[in-house]
Amino acid sequence: MEKIIYQSRQPIRLDKFLTEYFPEVTRSTWQKMIKEGKCLVNQKRIKANYNCQPGDVIEVEGPTAFKEETAVLPENIALDIIYEDADILVINKPRGMVVHPAPGHNQGTLVNAIMHHCGQNLSAISGAFRPGIVHRIDKDTTGLLLVAKNDEIHEQIAKELKEHNIFRRYEAIVQNNIKEDEGTITTFLDRANSDRKKMAVTSSGRLAITHFTVLERLKQGQFTYVSCCLETGRTHQIRVHMAHRGNPVLGDKVYGPKKSNFRLDGQLLHARELAFIHPRTGKEMRFTSELPIDFKNILTVLRNYDNLF
Repeated sequence: MEKIIYQSRQPIRLDKFLTEYFPEVTRSTWQKMIKEGKCLVNQKRIKANYNCQPGDVIEVEGPTAFKEETAVLPENIALDIIYEDADILVINKPRGMVVHPAPGHNQGTLVNAIMHHCGQNLSAISGAFRPGIVHRIDKDTTGLLLVAKNDEIHEQIAKELKEHNIFRRYEAIVQNNIKEDEGTITTFLDRANSDRKKMAVTSSGRLAITHFTVLERLKQGQFTYVSCCLETGRTHQIRVHMAHRGNPVLGDKVYGPKKSNFRLDGQLLHARELAFIHPRTGKEMRFTSELPIDFKNILTVLRNYDNLF
């Protein structure tokens, strides 16, 4: 059985949550599995329309798509480790690295790398395909990621995330000018009807809140260098929120233009700062990560343009 702890404050139907968590498995499949007792909530059989509550422990038999995969194996992949102790890892994730395995992609992920580095010393709460993973960042998003080495620490970190006590600040270059110096974007996010792999702003769904601050306006307002702090941590949240207000992240071909004047391998979105209270020691931990070289290069190009005028 794969175990998931529901962390959101917003109630959501069990079948809908599982479809979001495992987008490669259809909602009808989940409804069938729930009916057959292959999904338990707090060790009890439940109906598909049950509303998940904070702290619920959801146990599911591995989805059929996952059963077809070979076992997730450790791989000797270099990691940029910012901090490590007996309980946690803070990693600076590079662009292009998937955080955890998924059907058709069970090699070369961050999980494969941390399994090699940590051996058996990883939490098992998120299941066999996500050992140690408490929160995720997208494949082409770079920067800081927190990993739990045991279940006790994982549960405490998950609780702090749920209560918005972990500080996560991102930096991005977005297209077009943001007139306000700062602001807050509050919407509901859900899977897009047209493409279940994408998220969209909807009239219902899960509450998503992003606070932003303009750091710099570039190329006479054609681009904006912005800082974004997450109050909630929904899938693709910053990317969707920025695109929704007309400022897609530069290089984001999913939520922005398919073509760009810049040669980029992904969106210029970087998890820059991470701060939290260590669950074991009670000490405040604060980490920052240097911008990747392609991000710095684009900033330099855009700044030099402004200097010409």
